[in-house]
Amino acid sequence: MSPWGVLQVGLAGYVSLTFGQVSQIVGLVVLALGWVLGFAPGLGTLANMFFVGYFIDAIMASGLLPQPREFVRQLAMLIFSVGLIGVASYFYLRVQLGAGPRDGLMVGLVSKLNRPVSTVRIAIEGTVLILGYILGGPIGIGTLVNALLLGPSVQFAFRIGGFDAKSEQLNLYRLVKCLSGDGDLP
Repeated sequence: MSPWGVLQVGLAGYVSLTFGQVSQIVGLVVLALGWVLGFAPGLGTLANMFFVGYFIDAIMASGLLPQPREFVRQLAMLIFSVGLIGVASYFYLRVQLGAGPRDGLMVGLVSKLNRPVSTVRIAIEGTVLILGYILGGPIGIGTLVNALLLGPSVQFAFRIGGFDAKSEQLNLYRLVKCLSGDGDLP
């Protein structure tokens, strides 16, 4: 389970909501935290927050994804998913329509702290993992691998794709200005 999943399972133990709904609430809290730190949300931020939680519940209910039992298959799926998240992060952030709440926090902290994506992401994932564990979320080898490799995976995808994590995302303020003819797109 990912560190964010650990946090969400931990929180779900205290409320009568689905895993996806807890993900949406966590996204809203992270969005608010990012906003307080000066990272205004974008259209993509809101869409990410809603749809990720919605599709978590839909996919979990459908049984669409296989759950391998053999260690080698589990490891292959874990490594593939970490790499896929890195590449997917590059593609959706590249369009600059607003990072999801968690990635928005990452991008904002990269800009504010002037630290590499991998360092910031590992710190975020580690913090979330500890909070989730304290709340009773499950931790396994895959959780630790995810926490340690997701940041480098995202940074590698950004480097290969030539994406600067400090580049500006289109936030809601700027979107309204653009739509009213008073501003330009990033």
